This record gives sequence, C-alpha cells and structure tokens, in this order.
Amino acid sequence: MFGLRAKNIGIDLGTANTLVYIEGKGIILREPSVVAKNTKSGDVIAVGSEAKEMIGRTPGSIVAIRPMKDGVIADYDTTSAMLKYFLEKTAGNSKPAAMISVPSGVTEVEKRAVIDAARVAGAREAYVIEEPFAAAIGAGLPVMDPTGSMVVDIGGGTTDVATISLGGIVSSRSTRSAGDKFNTAIATYVHQNYNLLIGERTAEDIKIQIGCASVAKAKEIESINIRGRDLVTGLPKSLDIDAVSIAKAVQEVVEDIIVAIKETLEETSPEIAADIIDHGIVLTGGGALLKNLQEVISDATKVPVFIAQDPLDCVAIGTGESLKNIDGMRKRH
Repeated sequence: MFGLRAKNIGIDLGTANTLVYIEGKGIILREPSVVAKNTKSGDVIAVGSEAKEMIGRTPGSIVAIRPMKDGVIADYDTTSAMLKYFLEKTAGNSKPAAMISVPSGVTEVEKRAVIDAARVAGAREAYVIEEPFAAAIGAGLPVMDPTGSMVVDIGGGTTDVATISLGGIVSSRSTRSAGDKFNTAIATYVHQNYNLLIGERTAEDIKIQIGCASVAKAKEIESINIRGRDLVTGLPKSLDIDAVSIAKAVQEVVEDIIVAIKETLEETSPEIAADIIDHGIVLTGGGALLKNLQEVISDATKVPVFIAQDPLDCVAIGTGESLKNIDGMRKRH
C-alpha cells in the first residue's frame, strides 16, 4: 500500500492505538489497537478502525478485543495477527527491521513477547525501546546531553514517568492509572450516581468533550447530553451531565499520576532535580490532553509543566528516530 521497500519501521504499539513510523516518511499509519475475531473459527475478521466500530455492537459469534492490556500483550496470537496486518499495510512484502515501544515497567519476558510477536508478524529483526525514552526523543528533549529532563507519557494503558540524562533513564515509574482508567472511572461514576449504564466509547467521548482535571475549572465548562441504558427501567435513556461531576469522577486517577511523578522526583539527584525545575516537566500521550491537567500537576509539584507539541505522536516519532541508532542496538543484542 505504501512504499514497498520499507527498511526500518518504528511501532508505537499502544493499548488504545498503534502508530507506525517509516524512516524518511514519518508516521504513515495510526489505527486503534483492536481486532475483531470469529469466536467459532478463530479467524480475524477486521483490524484497527474497522474493528473498533464493532466494539459493543457485535453478534454472539464475533468478538472485538484489544489484545494489549496495560501496555503489554494480553493475547499473544491476536497481537501477532494485528502486527502482521499493520506490517503488511505499511511495509508490503518487505521484511523491515522494527523498533517497538514498551512501557518502562515491563519484564524481560514481556519484552521478549513483543519481539517474538513482531518477528512472527514478518519483521526481519525487532528491538524494543522504553516508552518514556521514546516520548522524550519525540518531544525534542535533549536526551543525550548531560542535562536532566523529565517526561510523563500518559497513554491508554499506562502512564510512564521518567527522568532522563546522558542517553538513559535515571529514575522511572509506570502506573496503570492512564487513559483507560479515566474512561472506567467516568463509566463507574455515571453508573453509581445516575443509574445509567454507558459503554467504553461513550465514556471516552465524555472524557474528550468535558473531561477536566480540576473541579474548580470544570465549573466553566458546559454540560453535555449523554445516552445509555437506565438500570431501573432497562430502557434507553438520555440525560445532561456536567463537567464538575466528571472532574470528580477522574480525581483519583489524576492523584495516582501525581503520586508517580512525585515518587520519581524524590529518587532524582539534586543536579537533575535542578535541571527539571529549570526546564519543566513535559507531558506526552493522549492523556496529556485532559483539560487543565498541566496546571494541576504544576500546582502539586511546584515545577513548570508543558504539553509536548504533538503529544499523541511523540512515542511513535521517538521510536522512529531511534532507528538511526539501530546499529548500536544490534551490537547490544
């Protein structure tokens, strides 16, 4: 479909979305990390956007699943099938070398599973890079310099926090309080306070439209109308929901992210801490777009906080940029 002689490709294999970066071309594919399968035959029916449309709307014989959970492979065979689809769509018949991002807290076994899945899917060789390091590269931070940087990558399955200096991660934390947890918190709050059952996609829409990290600032955001199933009557129902309610719903998840940031800062040397106060904390990932999160983190840590230029793309760009160092990777493996 795209240039059929893709030499090297970078893959941001996320819990919510997968992005593919080709050397010299940039990001050429971004699709949801979703696979639709026939439960009787085990055949893959759809992958990516087409499969996401089926979530919560499939007949009994078809199931739409996300094979990545909390940033790691939850279903190996389905992840391989999904990677195969993305590789064929971007690299055609060639067998590229692939660099794949993984959360900072993953085990060696989980890293190996990602590498094996990529090879089964058709990559000639595969390597992994830790997400916060890739995010820092993608955000344009001076990762190779003897100066400290801090990045907070809020993805779908995990939030990865890391301080980086001289081409390596100095201290890091990975928490499962991230984009998916925001959605779950919203759905649970609506269920408990309004007796309304809403699906994952509706919860995500609410988060994007009126989700806010600050209860005080949420008062300035207009209410929206949502639809779901009334748990009392069992019938479809719509109601207006205000942003203050949603801000209260996500408070615990926001607090978890702040705790991870504070713990990482506490482990950092005074010199790097001083650099971070000078340069600030950089937010990447889709969760960085939650309204007022930047200010809430800055108030809690007393450190300036900035949102990266393309927060959704930073990990994919950094994964792709790191391909320039693939010879160094070969020597280490």
